[in-house]
Amino acid sequence: MQTVNANGAHIPALGFGTFRMPDADVHRILPQALKLGFRHVDTAQIYKNEQAVGEVIRQSGIPRDDIFLTTKVWVDRVGHDAFIASVDESLSKLQTDHVDLLLLHWPQSEMPLADRIGALNELRTAGKVKNIGVSNFSTALMAEAIKLSDAPIVNNQVEYHPYLDQTKVLMEARKTGMSVTAYYLMADGAVPKDEVLKEIGAKYKKTAAQVVLRWAVQQEDVIALSKTATESRLPENYDIFDFSLSPQEMEAVFALSRTDGRIVSPVHLAPEWD
Repeated sequence: MQTVNANGAHIPALGFGTFRMPDADVHRILPQALKLGFRHVDTAQIYKNEQAVGEVIRQSGIPRDDIFLTTKVWVDRVGHDAFIASVDESLSKLQTDHVDLLLLHWPQSEMPLADRIGALNELRTAGKVKNIGVSNFSTALMAEAIKLSDAPIVNNQVEYHPYLDQTKVLMEARKTGMSVTAYYLMADGAVPKDEVLKEIGAKYKKTAAQVVLRWAVQQEDVIALSKTATESRLPENYDIFDFSLSPQEMEAVFALSRTDGRIVSPVHLAPEWD
């Protein structure tokens, strides 16, 4: 598996995401994903499936150190004690003594960013978290988080797909040694139906979805989250490392971006986007 190295973290470039995945689907699909070779698993407190994820990983027989596990702290964990307690609860549910990456899920919270970054650092010092990062942060907030943190910020997980230009975020990340994890890569179902992407895929006998996953991981310091509840699609999502897109094909995918491409932007959580 290709890895992305960011400020000391070694992150598998292709991850298995569990957003909107109920426990039954986690128990059904995640074991197959791990058996196939996925070694990067992404969850969050708000997904309410950490317990199921932890059970599957424990029962998989795969050494814990071989799996890169990410979770995220929700915005309502306000106050130092509540924040720390929520992570202890996540670790208990995940049946592990540490996560490989802990993210602040959204920037807006009643708990000041300095206090949340301080709590992340404390958890890292305690060994409960190997790496810390953020999610859905603008470039200005990325810079602020870096300034507030003693430990390196290794990742910003953001919406990223062919219809949303994230050049500014990517440039800021590269400038500071951070990585970017792309979620919503299928753009809410638009990608598999896109004629440009299907045409590129036909050349390699790949689907439009595989083209976009490949487009993501082929970019410097970008990690792709794939997600499916359909077992037959798992091999398709994983099988993206046996071909490369040409510079012209990469540009053709970038050219699909548009000014109204953002899909995820809850008013009470989102920052002022770049």
